[in-house]
Amino acid sequence: MDISADTPAPAILDRTHLARYTGGDAALEAELLALLKQSAARSLAAMEHAASDQAWRDAAHTLKGAARGVGAFALAEACERAEEAGPAWRGAALAEVRRASDAVLAVSG
Repeated sequence: MDISADTPAPAILDRTHLARYTGGDAALEAELLALLKQSAARSLAAMEHAASDQAWRDAAHTLKGAARGVGAFALAEACERAEEAGPAWRGAALAEVRRASDAVLAVSG
């Protein structure tokens, strides 16, 4: 993925997107962010222990969808890159997804 210097970084957590998605319901937002946290833990573990290319891609894809749903666009982009990563790059891709996941969890409370 070629990103120029003029392209803004994706949002760690786009609260406007999340509010639109939930109709501004704070309890629902909290529930969805808790579900994202659980999904991230499961997907990261699955990626770390993936026994096949398909298992790796499935875990990255699952987390990508969960992240996009709540507006965690930087995490979704990291997952997309991980989905496409060859075996030699998976360690770096996993570290990137983990950092992006940690960033979302840090700003979501």
